[in-house]
Amino acid sequence: MRGSCLCGGCSFEVTEPVTRMAACHCTQCRKQSGHYWAAGQVSDTGISITGAVSWFASSQTAQRGFCPTCGSVLFWKLAGEPSVSFSLGAIDGPTEGQLDEHIHVGAKGDYYTIADDLPQREN
Repeated sequence: MRGSCLCGGCSFEVTEPVTRMAACHCTQCRKQSGHYWAAGQVSDTGISITGAVSWFASSQTAQRGFCPTCGSVLFWKLAGEPSVSFSLGAIDGPTEGQLDEHIHVGAKGDYYTIADDLPQREN
């Protein structure tokens, strides 16, 4: 599975199985994307990143990686965890996967309804 930012300056390849695909409805993901953020998760060794990535410490425990040229948010990483989440919307072509769950639904926007039967976690 390969992905890239809007301008093509940053790309990545997922080389190991994705461990989880989730839609995050937290306030930070909504602010960065304009809606909710769909992400796949893989071990740190299961992704290869090419090009410049800027990292923003969005909290004391997590950071978000984005293209410094076009601003596409591509990655999310929890400090001390051996995994990274990547934007499913940045995948070039099919993901060959399905969402597993919705997370942080307690913070979701009031302008939409989650209309599928996937598990929903408050946090």
